[in-house]
Amino acid sequence: MLLSVDIERLRDDLLAAGYTLDGLAERLGQPALAGLARNSSVAAARSLGAADDPQAAAIRLWLLQQPVPAASLTGWASLPGLLAAGLVTGTTELRATVELKPHGSDRREGWICSDATPLDGLAGRPRDDFVLGASPASTTLSQLVPPGSYPRALDLGTGCGIQALHLDADEIVATDLNPRALELARITLGLSGVAADLRIGSLYEPVAGEVFDLIATNPPYVMSPPGDARLTYREGRIAADGLVRQVVTGGAAHLAEHGVLTVLGNWAVTGGQPWAERLAEWIRPTGCDALVLQRELLDPFEYIEIWLTDAGLAGTPDYLDRYHRWLDYFAASGIEAVGMGWIALRNSGREQPELRIEDWPHAVHQPVGAAFGDFFEAIEPSRLPTPEFLSRRWITASGLVQETIGAPGAADPQHLVLRQQSGFGRAVEAGTAVAAIVGACDGELPLGVLVGAVAGLLEADPEALRDEVLQPLRRLVADGYLLPS
Repeated sequence: MLLSVDIERLRDDLLAAGYTLDGLAERLGQPALAGLARNSSVAAARSLGAADDPQAAAIRLWLLQQPVPAASLTGWASLPGLLAAGLVTGTTELRATVELKPHGSDRREGWICSDATPLDGLAGRPRDDFVLGASPASTTLSQLVPPGSYPRALDLGTGCGIQALHLDADEIVATDLNPRALELARITLGLSGVAADLRIGSLYEPVAGEVFDLIATNPPYVMSPPGDARLTYREGRIAADGLVRQVVTGGAAHLAEHGVLTVLGNWAVTGGQPWAERLAEWIRPTGCDALVLQRELLDPFEYIEIWLTDAGLAGTPDYLDRYHRWLDYFAASGIEAVGMGWIALRNSGREQPELRIEDWPHAVHQPVGAAFGDFFEAIEPSRLPTPEFLSRRWITASGLVQETIGAPGAADPQHLVLRQQSGFGRAVEAGTAVAAIVGACDGELPLGVLVGAVAGLLEADPEALRDEVLQPLRRLVADGYLLPS
């Protein structure tokens, strides 16, 4: 265990060496940083050349996984503590047993302590308690959280602690089943100046009876066969997608009033039941408003190949045996495909919660956290009684554009499309009347007046047109095209 005083010393040593985001960018250059993002160290190593200054030594030790002469770290006050904790090994030549990587967010800059990322095509079976560093999944989860300051936040399954670096909360509780993950998270958070209550345990056991204003989690959702060796960071011990289901159903009980749960996960697509109907069965009993977006749908072969490779089994003698066991498990479980996507719940306390479950493989504009927050905030105004809905003044959302599609030279377009240029990037085909009404929503006149004016222009019956456009306009409010003035 690295003592707290040594974590403070290590932070000072890293800063003194210029081992920061800005320091790396200036020293290595964009091609080298892009190479590291692809898990290639070649460009970075060539940028350093034969340099032996403190910054070059820190980059080689912590980022490139290369040995460095002990003399290059003689000035580090943290070195005795690092050696005692086993985070650095050796005598005349030193190697790091973990990866320390500079990391930044809108909230703060710091460092992530995790197990080393395999570089330059070198792959092998990770240790069972492997602690993953920054990944596309962790980055995506941080972008799902609705922006704002939260009184209490729960980072469920914290891993290396990366999510806590992104949270804006007065109090953060971070849990994990893996003791080693909590130890590396303690280093991550200590180096980055984040105070968090670290607790060990499975799912919601460490927070029994407590509620939070935000719960963010990327749980171990990989659905592998029982009996196979498991990697703690990605696989639980509950059959199929039962762990993700427990995260969702159990999380509702730990949400404070208006609290939000955001989940990045997988779910099984089974025969005989639409996936959306199956997930609705998870969510409906929670009584929460919910938005679920399925971002990808993978067939079993593609899904299994991804995770066998992730486990370092590609090219090994065990590969085909594990592959067939996995296929047999899916067949016996009735799993025909796997959905991957985002789940967000809010404890609204309303009698009739809003439940929206959509297949959404389309391009989005990150971060989408604000779009999740806007969805929850739009439920109430979209459901206003008709007289009040029509008496309200509305404005179009920022960045909303209208596209016209038609044959070249045609007098009138065949299609009018309203498209968002932020958030989920939704697009909807609007009829002439709806497009005209939306175009006139500048907050000056009540919606009912605008409907009447458009009816006059189209020589339509005002009441009939109102009945025709009411539901489409409510949906536009619910989806963030129109906002209360």
